[in-house]
Amino acid sequence: MAKHGVASVLTLALVLGVAAIPTVVQSIGVCYGVIGNNLPSPSDVVQLYKSNGIDSMRIYFPRSDILQALSGSSIALTMDVGNDQLGSLASDPSAAAAFVQNNIQAFPGVNFRYITVGNEVSGGDTQNILPAMQNMNSALSAAGLGNIKVSTSVSQGVTAGFPPSAGTFSASHMGPIAQYLASTGAPLLANVYPYFAYVGNQAQIDINYALFTSPGTVVQDGGNAYQNLFDAIVDTFYSALESAGAGSVPIVVSESGWPSAGGTAASAGNAQTYNQNLINHVGQGTPKRPGSIETYIFAMFNENQKGGDETERHFGLFNPDQSPAYSINF
Repeated sequence: MAKHGVASVLTLALVLGVAAIPTVVQSIGVCYGVIGNNLPSPSDVVQLYKSNGIDSMRIYFPRSDILQALSGSSIALTMDVGNDQLGSLASDPSAAAAFVQNNIQAFPGVNFRYITVGNEVSGGDTQNILPAMQNMNSALSAAGLGNIKVSTSVSQGVTAGFPPSAGTFSASHMGPIAQYLASTGAPLLANVYPYFAYVGNQAQIDINYALFTSPGTVVQDGGNAYQNLFDAIVDTFYSALESAGAGSVPIVVSESGWPSAGGTAASAGNAQTYNQNLINHVGQGTPKRPGSIETYIFAMFNENQKGGDETERHFGLFNPDQSPAYSINF
């Protein structure tokens, strides 16, 4: 949900939370949205990431001042191309080559991890995702940057099915994309929001299931027991990938968060509970896929110029003055 979180997200916190899991723990990243007129400078933002031990960032389009601020920082970057660029990237390989030259090669000090071709794309533009990904991969390879993985970021609305083992892709464009990702070894980036699932179906979803605070199993799916909605959504994606013949594709949670104000169940207490529990949980994986899940919290700041519902302006881990929106313990 690009329209759509404190503070230090230390690997130590994850390790302590999952000490019994014999796996390498992936630290948490945070999405850096910029739809506000009162946000700190990119150099201050990068310093805030570093001072809080946040080692991964996602941005939603290339911006030279952000890329300059990231140079030499070692922060791993997921960078979207911007949905408005999909048509040209899909139809013109030279547009992909120019994107790589201007926004990646021009910033050799930036640690690029993923290039995201589209965020929650809908309508006819979905047909541009796969050819744009193919052209972007070709441009990166030609530039000697084939280590940077190319993917797309999708909403949980592209899947259907319950329980999680019954998950399939409800959107026709997703099967070929999933199979392409399997061929390139790239993950599928998924925006996972128990908050929106809960708000949209309060009659059937208990808020504790959404907040990771259920005392026991809520959904039993064969041999898999689900105590939180986050795992159920992620495993629905994994089942959909399997049903599309792309079971080898891993999931990266490219957005997840909870608003601290502006709507149903949106409070600092619930946001703190969700995000703290998310940080503590993702090192252990899901019932279907144990092991750490690379995850990005949405978002770094409350953004006062976001459109849509009032909650959209209250997903930040930090206020624009860089003070925590609420505390998180590590």
